[in-house]
Amino acid sequence: MSQIFFNFTFSFWVYCSGLLLRDREEELCILYEKINIQEMLCRNGDTQMQVMDEKIRFLKLKVAEKKRQIKLWFKALPVRNALDAHLVVLQIQYSQCKDRIKQMEEIFADPTNESRKRDLGGEDPSPPELLRKIEQLEVELVQKDKKLLETDFLYEHVSRLTDRMRVAAENGKQDTLLLAKRTNALQKKVKDRTQKTMALLAELSMKQALAIKLQQEVRDKERFLMTVSSRIDQGLPPPKETENEWLKVLRNEKMQKEAAEEQAAAPNCVHRTAEQRPTAYIPDDECSLPLPRPYGALAPFKPTEPGSNMRHFRKPIVKPIEI
Repeated sequence: MSQIFFNFTFSFWVYCSGLLLRDREEELCILYEKINIQEMLCRNGDTQMQVMDEKIRFLKLKVAEKKRQIKLWFKALPVRNALDAHLVVLQIQYSQCKDRIKQMEEIFADPTNESRKRDLGGEDPSPPELLRKIEQLEVELVQKDKKLLETDFLYEHVSRLTDRMRVAAENGKQDTLLLAKRTNALQKKVKDRTQKTMALLAELSMKQALAIKLQQEVRDKERFLMTVSSRIDQGLPPPKETENEWLKVLRNEKMQKEAAEEQAAAPNCVHRTAEQRPTAYIPDDECSLPLPRPYGALAPFKPTEPGSNMRHFRKPIVKPIEI
């Protein structure tokens, strides 16, 4: 019974502690929110303080500028009286000029006033003289028209000639361009042929050197064979060098055979029964030597043999084409 009472008391104490803890957590959350709000207000206040400091600094600069302008105006104040007097004189002169202009306008606007006009002098030509001058001007105008027509005719003729020459020049440019392209192509071909010829000459020189070397080896082998044959005919044993070379050949064959057997007996060895794929070809070019050249990455593809299911397919019937 005491155990049950103890458990009940402990549970009640735990429950009360949980309630208190939850209340404290809620209060803590409220305090954290208040702290965050206060920090945000502090940051906003700092920002506003900075803005106000900038405004104060700007206003101080404006006050200093206004003070400087006031000092300048105070310095210029003694000169103002003289400037005012000069301004009054200029205004008086301006009013006098306006009055003079108005008076002159009235004089020149009066048609009865004889003093407003000024005689230029000279004599007016008579009507016959005017007619004679008009006829002379008409003759000069006709001559100018004739010269203008001749100039237009020459311009048209020269324009036709220049158009022909321009067309011929354009055609010449096209021909020159085609000739230059052909020349470049021929030069490229000549260069390629020269490079191929030099390569063939280099290969030929190498092959000649190899042929000379092989001929020398053949002569040495023939001489050695004649020596061995003569010794055998005389009943003598072959030279010591021949025996050493023969033993070396046998040893090499034995080593190759053992290496092949070890490779075949290896656990990771893959035995291939497929036909070996060709890796080189002999070119048909007349300008190159008939030497094998490697295919590289694009070797020819060998198709597989047709399977037994091909017997189910019928060969197509080729129909003749009627034209």
